[in-house]
Amino acid sequence: MAFPGRAVGTRVMGNGNYQLPITNYRLPITNCKTMIDSANTSNSTSVATIEAINASLEEGEKFLRFQLGAEGIALLPLNVIKQVMQVSVNEILPVPQMPGCVFGIYNWRGEMLWLVDIGQLVGFPPLSGSENVMAIAIQIEDKTLGLVVKQINDIERHHLHQINLPAIGLFAPELMPYLQGYLIGANQEVLMVLNAGAIANAPLWQINRMGNG
Repeated sequence: MAFPGRAVGTRVMGNGNYQLPITNYRLPITNCKTMIDSANTSNSTSVATIEAINASLEEGEKFLRFQLGAEGIALLPLNVIKQVMQVSVNEILPVPQMPGCVFGIYNWRGEMLWLVDIGQLVGFPPLSGSENVMAIAIQIEDKTLGLVVKQINDIERHHLHQINLPAIGLFAPELMPYLQGYLIGANQEVLMVLNAGAIANAPLWQINRMGNG
């Protein structure tokens, strides 16, 4: 799942249809200095803005890195994540006749949050029993979902243009619908970049009538 910036344009207006005679009009020196200082400040601000944008592009976008299964490493863009939390299994309300990857419902900030084993959804072995689990609350438009994972690792920066498109046969078929692409990490490990929108709008949730509220 990717995050574009937005450029701000400046419109300059003039009085092309009328010009004061120079001999009859002289701008006070103090006003000239004020205008020059203002122009210099504006130019400095523009340069600073451009430098900030360039620095942001050099640094890359922020992703949350976490564990899937024993060896799988996945990334989610930080701008879709609302909260990372530890949840007690005793606080999760199981719902009967749901797919195996669905843990149940959790009371999150006074709202009903569905918790799912994201690893099992995309083809990894289900999480083993534990008193507590790590959950990532994501929000796509008006949809929220809690992704239960084995382990949260870190926040990393990566360049969007370096994301490789997933090739058929390289990843499990269960993973492909939810995979935006992959990156090669500093230690030559494969980093799976998940598509948060595809996860939040998975047909499985619609079939089983899972939704907010």
